[in-house]
Amino acid sequence: MQKNPYGQIHKGDNHTFRMFKDEGDEQGSVPWNQKIFQNDTSHKCPTYVSQTPPCQGSCPSGHNIRGWLDIVRGMEKPIGDMSWQEYAFRSATDANPFPSVMGRVCPAPCEDGCNRNEVEDTVGINAVEQFIGDTAYKEDYKFEVNVKDTGKKVAIIGGGCGGLAAALKLRKQGHSVTVFEKYDQLGGMMMYGIPDYRVPRDILKHEIERIIETGIETKMNTKVGVDVSMEELEENYDAVLFAIGAMSGRMLPIPGGDANNCVSGVAFLEAYNQGRLQHITGKVICIGGGDTSIDVVSVARRLGNIKNIADKDRPERVIFDDTAHDVVDTSKRLGADVLLTTRSTIDNMPAAQEEVDDANREGVEIQGQLQPVEVIKNSDGHATALRMIRIEEDGSTQIKGSEFNIECELIVSAIGQRVDSEGIDGSFFNEHSFIDADKNFQVPNKPGFFVCGDVVRPHLLTTAIGQAGIVAESIGDYLTGDKQKTRNKVDVHYFDLMDKLNEWDLSPSDYDKNGTLGEGTDTAEYAVHNYEDRSFASIIPHTELFLGHFDNEKRNIRNHKAVNINNVLGNFEERLIGYTEEDAQKEAGRCMSCGLCFECDNCIMYCPHDAVFKVKKDQATLGRYVDTDYGKCIGCHICADVCPTGYIQMGLGE
Repeated sequence: MQKNPYGQIHKGDNHTFRMFKDEGDEQGSVPWNQKIFQNDTSHKCPTYVSQTPPCQGSCPSGHNIRGWLDIVRGMEKPIGDMSWQEYAFRSATDANPFPSVMGRVCPAPCEDGCNRNEVEDTVGINAVEQFIGDTAYKEDYKFEVNVKDTGKKVAIIGGGCGGLAAALKLRKQGHSVTVFEKYDQLGGMMMYGIPDYRVPRDILKHEIERIIETGIETKMNTKVGVDVSMEELEENYDAVLFAIGAMSGRMLPIPGGDANNCVSGVAFLEAYNQGRLQHITGKVICIGGGDTSIDVVSVARRLGNIKNIADKDRPERVIFDDTAHDVVDTSKRLGADVLLTTRSTIDNMPAAQEEVDDANREGVEIQGQLQPVEVIKNSDGHATALRMIRIEEDGSTQIKGSEFNIECELIVSAIGQRVDSEGIDGSFFNEHSFIDADKNFQVPNKPGFFVCGDVVRPHLLTTAIGQAGIVAESIGDYLTGDKQKTRNKVDVHYFDLMDKLNEWDLSPSDYDKNGTLGEGTDTAEYAVHNYEDRSFASIIPHTELFLGHFDNEKRNIRNHKAVNINNVLGNFEERLIGYTEEDAQKEAGRCMSCGLCFECDNCIMYCPHDAVFKVKKDQATLGRYVDTDYGKCIGCHICADVCPTGYIQMGLGE
């Protein structure tokens, strides 16, 4: 399929067509695309140009967000007898196979980029995604793998979100996949790093099992480098993907940081999620400021504080010794005294503001502009206090003479993550103990080895999922001997008009270069005339939209169960209350469909020469709703001015 510089798409050779000859074509006069004949008319006619919306450009997993919002709102219709709910699920999971999980926990950079913020407030993208995922859970939608087995085998080290997302993509390519997981459950940080009241475990396990059901082999409780060697993987598999994450926490790099009751935030949450940690003893200080630290202090508040317990039941014993707390009566618990400290100001903490607000309501004390300088230990190596120093608002300059001690019983460090590289050849790792990756997520100078997720650089879950999609394509190219793809400037899943036409059996006919050609192609069946796809290279800003079209519509924010200082103790119920179907459709309807026609009819109504018209119903699809009769068009640009989404632009391909 070819795309010529004037936006017309056709099958066959790359030819350029125009509707009419320009005066002076043979005389070599001023190029026609620079001529302006009058101030209200010109040669320039409307071009239909699709671009990527900023929500998708802001999403690390490259979601086709606009696409599944269009389905939920009822604008894009499924073919056959498929329900719109399933159609939305299939669209959303093309990029992210965990819609229920990510709809709950993703900090939603897509919403930060949403152009709707220029009107009144962002679209509730996360909430709609949760609805899609929860509906799929209730209806038990499955992933479909209908491809021939290629005979190629891929080993994936790590069964977290990145490893599992890549495994699904590779299965859809027809490759055999084996996931090696050191724990007894899959899910990585989703399972062991996020509390169950944020991600219900029945939903998480269902989304994982839906992936495994596609024919993925798993080897649980198997640590590569210890239980199976890298040499064995090289011998038995055609490609190896490192998706081991960074599930070891960083301890405090200060004097006394090795105290036996100093633990990492990752280890704390793992002990809780495994059901081993069931109460806290004394005051807890957590150092951090990110989402992990918020999870730590929120869990601590829910577990509560128990006094006068045996040494073997102290929290640090449970976390380090892999034992479990005896069940203790709730009546013996008090609310835990929990302090969260951060170097930044409280307003500039990297944690999601919504999570910070919840922690405040739940009784967590948060203090900003503090830096730990020493752990005070007793003769048994037990921390009794944490010495802090105050710092300036810049987050780095210490205030001399401001040191003070805070007595505590447990210190939790949530200041970063490390990779557990035990048993793996050190040549795979860089000086920071992570694994380098090229733009296609290959391990440099290691043919057949690939990498994705936190082992590259700790980041969001959605980042690992996005990298998994890219690395699965790279592995597929490697296994088939194809050249690695050049990644698009805007590297996301976006609307493709040709795919849509093929889906509806409306693909252009083959182009016969030996046939007779007219000057124009507006009636030719081998071309989609005057259409240009810039989605791979361009993100449409709000300045290209007609914002005056959109009414002020209040955002429908998901409800939260009220958890506060009075009822937080022992409260492990999910906080989020998902959308109803009506809520989801109403919120999806607030999407402005940036960069793609959403069938408002403005261009038809306001065209003074009736040059813009609706495409016949049996020939129409999303993105092919209106067309232009260039015999009538005078280039007045009114249609472009009143197009809310920026889909109509003046100039043939400019």
